[in-house]
Amino acid sequence: MEALQAPPPGADQLTQRNFARLAELIHSYSGIKMPSNKRTMLEGRLRRRMRLVQIDSVNDYCAYLFDGGGMDSEIVHLIDAVTTNKTEFFREPTHFRFLQTEALPALAAAGRRTIKAWSAACSMGAEPYTLAMVLEENRKKSRQDYAILCTDLCTQVLAQAVSGIFTEAMIEPVEMELRRRYVMRAKQAGRGEVRIVPELRAKLSFARLNLMDETYPVESDMDMIFCRNILIYFDKPTQSKVLSQLCRHLRPGGYLFLGHSESIVGIDLPVDQIANTVFQRR
Repeated sequence: MEALQAPPPGADQLTQRNFARLAELIHSYSGIKMPSNKRTMLEGRLRRRMRLVQIDSVNDYCAYLFDGGGMDSEIVHLIDAVTTNKTEFFREPTHFRFLQTEALPALAAAGRRTIKAWSAACSMGAEPYTLAMVLEENRKKSRQDYAILCTDLCTQVLAQAVSGIFTEAMIEPVEMELRRRYVMRAKQAGRGEVRIVPELRAKLSFARLNLMDETYPVESDMDMIFCRNILIYFDKPTQSKVLSQLCRHLRPGGYLFLGHSESIVGIDLPVDQIANTVFQRR
């Protein structure tokens, strides 16, 4: 959890009314729950944004949003500020082992010559680039081509994902053989950065997408959809809405991957569970 700086001396604190207005806005726009115990966190993140728009008071910032006509220009930046973007390479590795041993052979047997994958909350790109490494290794053996759509609500993390640049520390979960094939080190020694090779970056396409939208501009015959560790921020009705939408874009026989702490219990979906947090479209 990130450390939050104390408000500067004399700074006001978010009123209950403004917190309630912000919480309602954030939930209706993004589906993210903002309970009262997140109030201090919200203030801290808002203050970072306020410095950029040169507003000193957190309540003045709220007045600018709700009463001063600033919502249209500020909403994307506000949502960027409050979204959490924890990510890492080969996170929840059993999913990628399932791909290698079960899903990809099954898709090959079904005659799928090009794998269509969607990382629906791609964050900084660790998940889709991990997926690209697995699919590229598979392509060399099976000649199955692939394309990966990467979407996220946050524009800042999308920009980083497009660049394919990561710290050396982030890339450590990637085994050495895959690093040698798919990761380039910075020419300038001491920068501590690496970049995914152009051949993999070319397999990914990026777009901003809000999972709360009524429809998604995404093809309806995806072979696999990764929507991991985002549902935990939604209440049950929002989870149901989002998962139902995602399933409409998954072809029969396709795979839906959720985070290991997430569940579809109580949600009626056209899928069967075939492994831990792995579901197959009927």
